[in-house]
Amino acid sequence: MDLERLQRTLDDAGQPAFRAGQVWSWAARGAAGYEAMTDVPAALRAQLAESVPFSTLTVVEEAHARDGTVKTLFHTADGRAVEAVLMRYRDGRRSLCLSSQSGCPLTCTFCATGAMKFGRNLTASEILDQALHFRRIEDVDHVVFMGMGEPMMNLDHVLAACERLPDLGVTHRRTAISTVGWIPGIDRLAKTEMPIRLALSLHAADDALRSQIMPVNDRYPLADVLEACRRFHAAKRRLVFVEYVMLAGVNDRYEQAVALAKVLDPKVFKVNLIPYNPTGSYDGSSPDAINAFRAVLEEHGLRATVRLTRGRDIAAACGQLAAAGSS
Repeated sequence: MDLERLQRTLDDAGQPAFRAGQVWSWAARGAAGYEAMTDVPAALRAQLAESVPFSTLTVVEEAHARDGTVKTLFHTADGRAVEAVLMRYRDGRRSLCLSSQSGCPLTCTFCATGAMKFGRNLTASEILDQALHFRRIEDVDHVVFMGMGEPMMNLDHVLAACERLPDLGVTHRRTAISTVGWIPGIDRLAKTEMPIRLALSLHAADDALRSQIMPVNDRYPLADVLEACRRFHAAKRRLVFVEYVMLAGVNDRYEQAVALAKVLDPKVFKVNLIPYNPTGSYDGSSPDAINAFRAVLEEHGLRATVRLTRGRDIAAACGQLAAAGSS
């Protein structure tokens, strides 16, 4: 729902100030449309249905994985492709992976989104409408900005969306923003009042390899990025999650695990090792190699977990969102 357009429409109709909040409250609780808003006058509901589309996004395609994951391809009003994912876990968690951009201007070599043509930043309403789509299916309680795009390059709209996520049932402490190391965004996030988690997409412990995998490292070198993360931790007193995708023969050797442990302070960082989800660029590390890498990190005092892969069979897993066949 375009919330600015909603407010203008209500103002033009001479509606009382509380009406926008009333409409939003229904949408945030999972209402299927204006017709469900029984305490909004029927004539106004009809007017809103005519003037303000209930979503800024149109569902183009939906895919369902064997593990319960749902991936939805949307188009914006101007035809931009956006994908978002609902991940269901056995412990009852319902987590959303949201996109902040259509495509991505950064070209991380392991990520399918980076191979897409970059469209544009998404508005706060377009970000929220991804979440609202799944909220209409079931309750949700976690959000990660790990879908299409670099959230820190669109932080105004990402934070505006985050402000409203608690209305959907997702607290700020259960919201995480991932970045490739966009330092201005990290510093700005550290100054917000919302206790949102920071996740760093790292993938290598030395500049040469990280630049090869992630060209953004030439702009924001590793040491500077890690220092920004330490500033974030000092301000927020919250661990920074390090995402490390495991690439066979590229970044999964013993000495690379030792190097990673040396640059990460265990008081500041926790590592999530991510099995590589094939996009054609690399081979993924074997389970044995991942477990060995994890053991080295733990021997050096770092907390490390192996991320449970969700939705791989529908290309909904980490690094796979590419809106294949879409504009």
